Amino acid sequence: MTTETTTRWTAVCEAADILPDTGVCALVDGVHVAIFHLGLADQFFAIDNVDPKSQASVLSRGLLGSLGDRIVVASPLYKNHFDLRTGECIESPEYSVRAHAVRIEQGSVQVALA
Repeated sequence: MTTETTTRWTAVCEAADILPDTGVCALVDGVHVAIFHLGLADQFFAIDNVDPKSQASVLSRGLLGSLGDRIVVASPLYKNHFDLRTGECIESPEYSVRAHAVRIEQGSVQVALA
């Protein structure tokens, strides 16, 4: 189990650099990570950026929305929906991605890989 003292946090950008209701891609320890800013709730989420079906690094460009009580991003290529809290692909669970921890420290967005 990962604890706060053993978690490796990587600063990727300033929180103000991610416009509300959009995503950006960052390279964290060699992993393409999509980081999303939900504007209304001022929440941040991070998942793998590579769409497992196409192998393209595009999830950060997807559209944010909700399906029931799930906050999701729709892949811009195949339109699969990925739960931002868990990384689960709703239509095809075999295409799920990892969800990563994200926090804001002194205005900086930091990610810890899962």
